[in-house]
Amino acid sequence: MRMHWDAFLTAVQERGEYPTRDEAERASRVVMALLGAHLVGEVRAELATRLPETMAFVLLNPLQAHEPLPPERFIRATAAWIEGATEATATWDVSAVLSVVADIAGEDLMNRILLQLPPGYDLLFGHPQPN
Repeated sequence: MRMHWDAFLTAVQERGEYPTRDEAERASRVVMALLGAHLVGEVRAELATRLPETMAFVLLNPLQAHEPLPPERFIRATAAWIEGATEATATWDVSAVLSVVADIAGEDLMNRILLQLPPGYDLLFGHPQPN
């Protein structure tokens, strides 16, 4: 079931403790674009069906990454795309958005998402995997 745009933004705003919805939306667009560049096939399509339509478009229309970025580089890329961001604030942004995405995805899809990403993304999604 597709999550509504207002519910998505409200969840990200609460998780990220953003003072405005605009800040939550900015972080969401950047993080989802970068995530979309890393996911492929059925997993990306299935996640898109659960996201609000706006975020689904962002997820499905990215440039493709030449290679999956390790979590640290994903954070640095996020910081580079958000004006005035540092690695610390980008880590906060990524965690706020991806933890909401993890809730939307559910356990089965989340496990398939993590299989497509380098080790360490489980922590960015707020779903640590046993070693």
